Amino acid sequence: MNEYTTDVAIIGFGKAGKTLAGALAKKGKTVTVIEKSAKMYGGTCINVGCLPTKSLTHSAKIIDQLSEFGIERNPEINNQFFKQAMDYKTELVTKLNKKNYHKIADLDNVTVLDGFAHFKDDHTLLVDTDTETLQVTAANIIIGTGSTAVIPDFENKQNSPHIHTSEEILELTNLPKKLGIIGAGPIGLEFASYFAEFGSEVTVYQFNDSLLPREDKDDAAATLERLEELGVTIEFNAQAKRVQDTDNGVRLTFEQNGEEKSAELNEILVATGRIPNTNKLDIEKAGVALGARGEIKVNKHLQSSVEHIWAVGDVKGGPQFTYISLDDYRIVLPQLLGEESNYNLETRRVYPTATFVDPTFARVGFNEKEATEAGKNYKVAKMPVAAVPKAQVLRETSGFLKILVDPETDLILGASFFSYEAHEMINLIALAINENISYKSLRDGIYTHPTMSESMNDLLEMI
Repeated sequence: MNEYTTDVAIIGFGKAGKTLAGALAKKGKTVTVIEKSAKMYGGTCINVGCLPTKSLTHSAKIIDQLSEFGIERNPEINNQFFKQAMDYKTELVTKLNKKNYHKIADLDNVTVLDGFAHFKDDHTLLVDTDTETLQVTAANIIIGTGSTAVIPDFENKQNSPHIHTSEEILELTNLPKKLGIIGAGPIGLEFASYFAEFGSEVTVYQFNDSLLPREDKDDAAATLERLEELGVTIEFNAQAKRVQDTDNGVRLTFEQNGEEKSAELNEILVATGRIPNTNKLDIEKAGVALGARGEIKVNKHLQSSVEHIWAVGDVKGGPQFTYISLDDYRIVLPQLLGEESNYNLETRRVYPTATFVDPTFARVGFNEKEATEAGKNYKVAKMPVAAVPKAQVLRETSGFLKILVDPETDLILGASFFSYEAHEMINLIALAINENISYKSLRDGIYTHPTMSESMNDLLEMI
């Protein structure tokens, strides 16, 4: 058996893992990175998540705008554009995957192993490759194995080639005429939005009667209205019961308000959440404690129940975002280098979120519902995106901009943006919150024109 001894072993080539590997190697530490699949160099975001989906979102937006210029669309044109978009997505992913591999593998102190890692004991990993089992002994171990899609229990779910997770649907070669999506969370709504713009007839099946339940009612209602404008149908209180393959795809049988119904579809995306990837790590051999959903329990420093084993990214539970994984790196790195740091989960900064429907729904800090529940006194400013000159220039007039301000301190409590470039503008608000910048500074800011950001002048004048 080939054996490796290293200062730090990192399981998973994702955002936190690869960034830690690079930083540690440059500080003279020996690092061994273990990735189960060569297709996943760089992690979920680069290969089967954020970047390929945003590539498709952008491509779908382009074809959706054709009708504004009098260009008629038909299924053949839609499918042609879809194929081209998929080809570009594949080209992009291939390039980024290779770039990320060499960024780490070419460093002198880093060894990259392709294989499935599992624990032998708290300092030893066994790595199963295609041809042999390797052994890695490490002083410190980082677990960054990410998360995997959850498929709810319904009949025949494993037997149909037309049932896809968010990863598998990225490999479709033809645009489905009729697409069913089970789940109305951020992932489901994102796919619904851009498949509708490509030209699919999209129906979303949500198990309860809520859409974006954490958001203010008026914000959720505006999002629903926009999705319906895009041609997305949402069936509320619809629970999938079984699927059966047909000559043209698949039949979904679902129960809605006590009545059994069915729908003929070409493909089905299951987007009902993700759970941490820990079930095959033999984690018990290392003495690492798990939570109720299989997540690795960590303290505020991201240490597991074993002090020399840390967990980063989705596998530790909590928010599942690439930028959170990157921020986890900032918490763990000083500990591995023996440096003092006051940064941890308890001192983590406020961070924004974005749901990439069209336009994007982005938020940071409190919304009105949360502020009220927390007993916060606030003033609110809200304006339609159509009032922003740049939005008129771009023909992107859907949505709204909303900001909450503490009337006593003049500090911003939170913001909800449903607009073109919301995912960019929300970062400005997050910075203002984290740096205790008065809303007046944004209100009186001098912005380039015409831009979406200059809306802060008019919006915050309303406070």
